[in-house]
Amino acid sequence: MLINMTVRTRFAPSPTGFLHIGGARTALFSWAFAKKHGGQFILRIEDTDVARSTPEAVQAILDGMHWLGLDYDAGPFYQMQRMDRYKQVIQTMLQAGSAYYCYSSKDELDALREQQMANKQKPRYDGKWRPEVGKVLPPTPLDISPTIRFKNPQDGVVAWDDLVKGRIEIANAELDDLIIARADGTPTYNFCVVIDDSDMGITQVIRGDDHVNNTPRQINMLMALATIDAAIKVPQYAHLSMILGSDGQKLSKRHGAVSVMQYDEDGYLPEAVLNYLARLGWSHGDDEVFSQQQFAEWFDLDHITPSAAQFNTEKLNWLNAHYIKQADNAYLAVEITKRLKKLNITVSEQPDLTAVITLYKERVNTLNELAVSIAYFYQKPLIDPVAAEKHLTADIKLVMATLVESLKVVDWQAEKIHHVMNEVVTQYQLKFPKVAMPLRVALTGIAQSPSIDQVMALLGREEVLARINFAMN
Repeated sequence: MLINMTVRTRFAPSPTGFLHIGGARTALFSWAFAKKHGGQFILRIEDTDVARSTPEAVQAILDGMHWLGLDYDAGPFYQMQRMDRYKQVIQTMLQAGSAYYCYSSKDELDALREQQMANKQKPRYDGKWRPEVGKVLPPTPLDISPTIRFKNPQDGVVAWDDLVKGRIEIANAELDDLIIARADGTPTYNFCVVIDDSDMGITQVIRGDDHVNNTPRQINMLMALATIDAAIKVPQYAHLSMILGSDGQKLSKRHGAVSVMQYDEDGYLPEAVLNYLARLGWSHGDDEVFSQQQFAEWFDLDHITPSAAQFNTEKLNWLNAHYIKQADNAYLAVEITKRLKKLNITVSEQPDLTAVITLYKERVNTLNELAVSIAYFYQKPLIDPVAAEKHLTADIKLVMATLVESLKVVDWQAEKIHHVMNEVVTQYQLKFPKVAMPLRVALTGIAQSPSIDQVMALLGREEVLARINFAMN
């Protein structure tokens, strides 16, 4: 794609709920396109739905953007703070004849809609108050506050070359005259978007394909404004297909359609979530794992598939496990300390948390799994009764007692501990697991752990001996 302008993209969520995974992908693609072309990425909060917009939702959007590392160059801008600007442009359009007052009441419009549907017609405004040359309008009612409608062209087509979906053409006859200001004077969503994109110099609008039906109306409004101000340009549009669950159905909470911040709560790293989102409908050859910087360097709209992407939790978990393995242990220690605190577990100085993390980070998919897995280092474990019945048997007590005596005097290193265990195994003519498994249950509460000699080395002699004695008595 040839870019011969200063690129300005935007992410424009409505603060009526959390920042979900689909919105995060839109933000990521818009951010990456601007970075790739040395442009600017703008955050705009479309809060004109006063009844449903909340400060909490605004904060959730800002928190999600921050957690993902999607820094914006301008904003956040709030539509409710731009009402005077919208009303100014509406007055200009009324004077230019590209907008008009409509006095049709709600009851009239409801009756019209019902009649059209009964006649199997597409519901649309009938143009009763649309001014035309030679047309006599009805008398102006005094008891109705008018809405303001955009005077949409009635002939020809509105067309654009969508940067994802290709050429799209809509006959103007299919579009009715959109309300751009309600009876109380407040501007409507589609109109505010047009003015914002124009005023903010947006060059590429990258958004979900649920907005495809809005695009022809917005283009027509921009073209009407361009006849008033020649500096106004129509941006390019790129509509991203929806994200489906792994079963091919619309993404819902059971698939992962939750707040972006829920992924933080669930133990995912932002690098993993970003990497996964980047691959939802876009590809760069066979590359599966790449950094945010690499993505910005590689990103283009040409390799976005126009078909729906499918969300796959297993793939996200695989990526998250990869990033946990690569992560700095000091960084992980901060995250794990927070998660253990939520479990009412305080991390003590010993054993060293970074060393414990090293022992387990290759074995988990999420930070929460890591926190739960290592909790026994900082609190007495609850011994699984099934594992205890199987491994902490009467015939192993003497073996454990012998091992305890040897452990009291051994140089406390994993290699030396392992040697002592081998000696006991040989003495009692047992296989190594016959000793290692009871030790795991006594020390960790369960029958699975990393190399038990390394676990013992980290727990420390005093704690190991105390736990063995407790478990075997």
